[in-house]
Amino acid sequence: MKDYILAIGKKAKEASFDLAQSSATTRNNMIKHIIKGLESSTEMIINENKKDLELGRSNGLSAALLDRLEINANRIEGMISGLNTIINFEDPIHECLKSWRHENGMQITQLSVPLGVIGMIYESRPNVTVDVAGLAIKSGNCVILRGGSEAIYTNKALSQVIRQAISSEGMNPDVVQLVEHTDRALVKDLITMNDYLDVLIPRGGRGLKKAIVAGASVPVIETGEGLCHTYVDESADLEKAFNIVMNAKTQRTGVCNAMETLLVHKKVVEMFLPKLNELLTEKAFEIRACETCLPHMKDAILAVDEDWEIEYLSSILSIRSVESIEEAITHINKYGSGHSEAVVTEHYQHAEKFLNEVDASAVYVNASTRFTDGEVFGFGGEVGISTQKLHARGPMGIKALTTHKYIVRGNGQIRL
Repeated sequence: MKDYILAIGKKAKEASFDLAQSSATTRNNMIKHIIKGLESSTEMIINENKKDLELGRSNGLSAALLDRLEINANRIEGMISGLNTIINFEDPIHECLKSWRHENGMQITQLSVPLGVIGMIYESRPNVTVDVAGLAIKSGNCVILRGGSEAIYTNKALSQVIRQAISSEGMNPDVVQLVEHTDRALVKDLITMNDYLDVLIPRGGRGLKKAIVAGASVPVIETGEGLCHTYVDESADLEKAFNIVMNAKTQRTGVCNAMETLLVHKKVVEMFLPKLNELLTEKAFEIRACETCLPHMKDAILAVDEDWEIEYLSSILSIRSVESIEEAITHINKYGSGHSEAVVTEHYQHAEKFLNEVDASAVYVNASTRFTDGEVFGFGGEVGISTQKLHARGPMGIKALTTHKYIVRGNGQIRL
């Protein structure tokens, strides 16, 4: 099986040279062909997705994971919308970032260039297959996709559409390749393929990222885990807070920008929690509350220390009372994953303190964490949301898939 992965890597590397030199028109046309393929193959894709959903149900996947797995006509329209946005972006490569003349007469120019070959390892959400393919093509990168076994039928269908689209423009279809074997042993071979891969981007939960980072010799950009918080300050507009908290947690529970822990200032616990309890009970949520909050949350269970460390991705919410904004910030910086954090407050200084002191890729005042998304931010989708600080942070769109090189033009200069 190692030969299988090595062959994919070799083909990607070979395809990457021509793609990096291709015109913006050629790359945009490939994406346009993908759109046409999605439109003409919608029924086929949905039928293949039904196979994954049936297997998922039989294997006991949670409702949240099944929601992430499902592809329907509306979600295909969403993929198409994202691709159209990508097409309309300016060409991100071969751009002159800056240029200057050295005192010895050399002209030094910094140009944007593709990363090269990207290895993408992800779980559940097959729309990632299309989003990443579109972003990679636009930015001149080849990509090797390794989705989860739970989405294999859907990913094969989408890969077929994408590769046919690339061929329709006369380009090598190996610009985008899917690892079609679900054997987990292949991942070890993929993440150590330094001769062919330039970067790895794992997109999924803590377990996936931990395993990739521990075993990879290829450079890794960590994305995905979202242990997100919302803090309801003592000065919060509570009606505003109800809407923000409910949206952050209940709009879609199985996504990385959903809230997992709610922090509430002790002065508003009695006013805020009983009504919130009613709203969450209507949606059949399980509540895990600290000792201070527990009496105000009917049918809640007592939270334990481990609850502050869990990305539930389901209809479970942990709630904790804090005595100050300083305590809220300390809790978030200790337990948060660096993804998205929010404060609900009408106190200007508290808002600024939260924005300045919380360590996360996206920090919100009086808005839901659910907005942390490449498409929402105007990036035309994303390859993931980086929770680290090197190279890229937050939603990774077109620009995050480029690096740079220096072009130096001289006339016989030598260093003395």
